[in-house]
Amino acid sequence: MHPTRPDNTPLAGLRVIDFTHFVAGPLATMILADAGADVIKIEKPRGDDQRWFAPAEASLDGQGASFLWCNRSKRSVTLDLKTPEGREVAQALVDRADVLVENFSTGVMAQYGLDYETLAARRPSLVYRSVSAFGRSGELADRPGFDTIMQAESGFMSLTGHADREGVRTGPAVIDISTALVAGNAILLALAARQRTGRGQHVDVPLFDTAMLMTGFMSMQYLFSAKVPRRNGNTSNDAVPSGVFATADEPLFITCTSTSLFRRLFLQVAGMPQVADDPGLQTIDGRLARRDEVIAVLAGLFATDTRAHWLARLRKAGIPAGAVRSLPEALASGEVRARGIVRDIPHPTAGSVPDIALPMHLSATPLAAPVAAPRLGEHTEAVLAEVLGHDAARIEALRSAGAFGR
Repeated sequence: MHPTRPDNTPLAGLRVIDFTHFVAGPLATMILADAGADVIKIEKPRGDDQRWFAPAEASLDGQGASFLWCNRSKRSVTLDLKTPEGREVAQALVDRADVLVENFSTGVMAQYGLDYETLAARRPSLVYRSVSAFGRSGELADRPGFDTIMQAESGFMSLTGHADREGVRTGPAVIDISTALVAGNAILLALAARQRTGRGQHVDVPLFDTAMLMTGFMSMQYLFSAKVPRRNGNTSNDAVPSGVFATADEPLFITCTSTSLFRRLFLQVAGMPQVADDPGLQTIDGRLARRDEVIAVLAGLFATDTRAHWLARLRKAGIPAGAVRSLPEALASGEVRARGIVRDIPHPTAGSVPDIALPMHLSATPLAAPVAAPRLGEHTEAVLAEVLGHDAARIEALRSAGAFGR
């Protein structure tokens, strides 16, 4: 158990050996760390490549802020797995762990004797989670892949953007992020099964499979109707009115997904009972057929006053609506302040660093207080002493043999 992890957190006492890098793997293990697990991040001597992902920050010793985003509350151990001594230490740490997480290319972990079959033979209770591109087995197991490739190949990209141009990928790495969330859930499922059976298992969470899930109900709609969903930019295939509207100053976004919302919008906000009661607009199909007409009426209305005016009226009427913001505006918004989403946490070289909180709020077993992402190899000696019982002489012998890199 991590000596500084509180014992009232959801995953107190759970030890995770983390061989992941970049987003989909590290974000999943960070969620476990936030929940109180002792996550020991195994890094090559140069470190996870995400440490050096641009842009570099001088206050972080030249490292990138993206590493801090998905590696907080972990401990860093550097090991050179190409050396026998480094592999020996890694295997010994896994023997004392509950969960192993990795997202290397297929076959890499086997090169180091760290594949599931080898480790499970020694530790049957181990939950071994892999994040892969196209799965760890089958004819696609050797294919590499990244978030953007998955957005392209899954059809996800074809659903995003405007109808008069090619589909676009999303700015944030949504497939990596969603894969991390699925992977975290999968680990908890395997731990729940282990509680009942006493045995661990291999859990594979492919990026491509997650990308197909992220196409949402549009895939099911196509499978039923063979009708290809079209890109509608900021409007919706399924709701009218929905989209961005200019006001007298700043834009807003509204979505009306039901007839009752449509009627409240035109009765209580627009003051247009003739539109609200129009027989041809009482069904979604009717509104979809007259989308341009409905949008034009609202566009003329919203242009007559400010965004603040309309948002106040929309909120009073219970219509889902919001300001169209830039990222800086969102981070400085009252909603972010009210939810405590952005916070500052201590950092050894920067003094403090900003941080984005997880959207999880548990009343009885709160998340652990956040700790900034570790410096490279910061906890190597402490982990080996605490977890493996190595004394100073043994640690120095491993260092001399190159176990931690040369």
